[in-house]
Amino acid sequence: MPGTKIDIREVGVAFASRLVNHPVVALEDVSLGIEEGEFVCLLGPSGCGKTTLLNAIAGFIEPTGGQIRVAGRAVDGPGPDRGMVFQEYGLFPWFTVEQNIQYGPRLKGLPKDEISRISRHYVELVHLAGFEHHYPNELSGGMKQRVGIARALANQPEILLMDEPFGALDAQTRERMQDELLRLWEAERRTCVFVTHSIAEAIFLADRVILLTARPGRIKRDIRVAIARPRDRTSEAFFALYREVNTLLREEIQRASEEGDERVVGD
Repeated sequence: MPGTKIDIREVGVAFASRLVNHPVVALEDVSLGIEEGEFVCLLGPSGCGKTTLLNAIAGFIEPTGGQIRVAGRAVDGPGPDRGMVFQEYGLFPWFTVEQNIQYGPRLKGLPKDEISRISRHYVELVHLAGFEHHYPNELSGGMKQRVGIARALANQPEILLMDEPFGALDAQTRERMQDELLRLWEAERRTCVFVTHSIAEAIFLADRVILLTARPGRIKRDIRVAIARPRDRTSEAFFALYREVNTLLREEIQRASEEGDERVVGD
């Protein structure tokens, strides 16, 4: 049986602000277990702390309360066991596709033959064969994001953390990239935590959807997606779950509006 890969216990995060004389609480009392090989989406109103939680798992942010453990070890900073994919492609423009993918393995000091093998493997896995020597400015948005995913995977992380990676893509490319990501996930079964504003994206991708409340972010609902893969975006089961999640999300947006938090808006 898979074990708990990411253990989040009573985590809170607060930030100092120059606009108010007290800390701004982004997350409060968040407890969550994510199993080995599980695909989990974080969903919630804008400003609810989704990215803050992802950054805390990555080790970029230190919680002000509680603890995060990965594979039983306390997170005390970034590590090679966690790979990050951002909405901004973050590719080195002076590197080719191949060189971008090889960057991490080169930093590790791997032998040249192994670096070449790794880059070939991931170029093929993300369907970019023939584009190895192209530069980022010669690629479409979807292709750039595939390079970003391949670069993260080339470091062989145990966990893939993704912060709205498809948010800047058009609707058709976004759906195609969702299909591609699931294909990659099913091929290698890495634990994946994915931040999104899209209910449909979360339901299509995730084993579980973690719905956060409006700020300060707490877990409102942990929703298991009991729809068999491959999922049909037009099925009644898909729409039924969409309506359920949408109702819960709108409750939070309305609550935030009534409480006067003007920074929390809908999708």
